[in-house]
Amino acid sequence: MTNTIPTTFTDPINARILAVSEDRLEGFQRDPLGEISRQSGVEVSDVIARIRAMLRAGTIRRVRQTLLATNLAQGALVAWQVPQAKLDAAFDYMFQRDPFSGHVVVRTTDVATAGAKYRLWTTLKVPQGFSMTRHCEVLARQTGAERFLLLPAKKLFTLGVGHVRRRGLEPGSRAEVAADVTDVTVVTLNELEWRVLVALKREFAPEEIVPQPWDARAKEAGVPLETFFAIAGDFNSRKIVGRFSTFLEHVKAAAGGERVTRFNALFHWAVPPGREMDAGREVGRHHIMTHAYWREGGPEFHHVNIMGVAHGTDKQVLLAHKAAIDQHLAEAGIPAAYTNVFWGGRSEIKPSEISPFTYRDWCKCAGIDPESMRE
Repeated sequence: MTNTIPTTFTDPINARILAVSEDRLEGFQRDPLGEISRQSGVEVSDVIARIRAMLRAGTIRRVRQTLLATNLAQGALVAWQVPQAKLDAAFDYMFQRDPFSGHVVVRTTDVATAGAKYRLWTTLKVPQGFSMTRHCEVLARQTGAERFLLLPAKKLFTLGVGHVRRRGLEPGSRAEVAADVTDVTVVTLNELEWRVLVALKREFAPEEIVPQPWDARAKEAGVPLETFFAIAGDFNSRKIVGRFSTFLEHVKAAAGGERVTRFNALFHWAVPPGREMDAGREVGRHHIMTHAYWREGGPEFHHVNIMGVAHGTDKQVLLAHKAAIDQHLAEAGIPAAYTNVFWGGRSEIKPSEISPFTYRDWCKCAGIDPESMRE
């Protein structure tokens, strides 16, 4: 019975499973649950039972094959300036009514700067051929946002959640070598590939956590299993898929009232032009970082060009991690002319939709001619 299975992330066996399943299964895995079993040392039947139980209990908020959506659709971090009286309603609209906005976070800073007036931050993906600017203009009209800034990624240095395995990290803990660099390029798919991709990326319900989870998805896509595997494998080589992952409920309290994290920090650094690649690779090698990007913030953000996200249960510990990164950058001869932390408050996360078919449907439901949203 599910109610006899521990569902907290601190349970020793669950922690072993989650330390693998959060972000250790790179690319497409034909046997993802078996691979979690192999890497964690937990029997596959127990892996299945415990992931099901944690998903039902809300400890795990979703199980899915992630995509490197930056390679499938135009994307950006978006900073929104919204009147305080409209902030909560704008947050709700972005989360509930715009399937193309993913992370939705209200942020504050400890140090007052011009950029501090941008309280609402979202991630946005717009399918190929459509305009991010026009999409944001529609959202601004709907929410009363006064201004928005699109901050697309130019390079990616780190992308991996792994909250369980990051608990207890010492400030300054980092890899022996600098982080790899991932280019942001858009890949074109045909109709068959989109069918497979849509089936591949859909979240798994608890009852779908079974020894062969892809059998039903191949049927959903209308292709034989081996064809499904072949296309998914090709996605791997084209850097379209990310990880098979279990995502924890890391902001709200999970089963037992525990929180895997309490603080969500968006770090900003302004490094000298020409040193962005060096700085991003040095920031990205620090184990605390779940994301690290080269993004151009412009004058309102003091020409910030390296941004990254870290999570933790203690604000002062996160600040200690950032101080260690600051020191490491200085020792590497990469001075930061400006740095800041934008702390996350209210937040919700959902996968950004990237299907052009869904985008056209959304436009029509909103009374918008899809052709008017093209670049």
